[in-house]
Amino acid sequence: MAELDLHGRTVDEALRVFIDVYNRHVRSRSEESLRIIHGYGSATEGLDAGKIRRKIRTFLEGAGDSLDWKPGEDLEGNPGPTIVFPRKILPASQNQLAADILAFCSIPRTESKIAGEFRKHSAREIKETIRALVRQGQLKIAAKGNRETYITVA
Repeated sequence: MAELDLHGRTVDEALRVFIDVYNRHVRSRSEESLRIIHGYGSATEGLDAGKIRRKIRTFLEGAGDSLDWKPGEDLEGNPGPTIVFPRKILPASQNQLAADILAFCSIPRTESKIAGEFRKHSAREIKETIRALVRQGQLKIAAKGNRETYITVA
């Protein structure tokens, strides 16, 4: 079983590294599962404990057509890893930004609120992703007072 240790990374960096390693693993035609070591979070982190674990597992839940996975606590009795059984390539990070924006816009959000939430991305990348989501009919423009907001189409 191949392993990927995500300790010491930010949540966004951990997800990008996971996707990159996963896709390389699939391209190599390896039949091995991946043991993703993210930790379970420490008591000193309080409510933020396990941020990487939660982000990775939320991502995996949405990638069901590309892979199978099991929480470490189900297989090993340890919540620190997640075991991934790869099947096919995962979408690029641009698709992840789109998915994150759609989740964030479950309530109406202005473009400036969206940009503030995803400030690690360039303003141009955010604007292009919003426009693409509107064209695809996944995000709609709604008026809130005198401001233009975006909301996910149910």
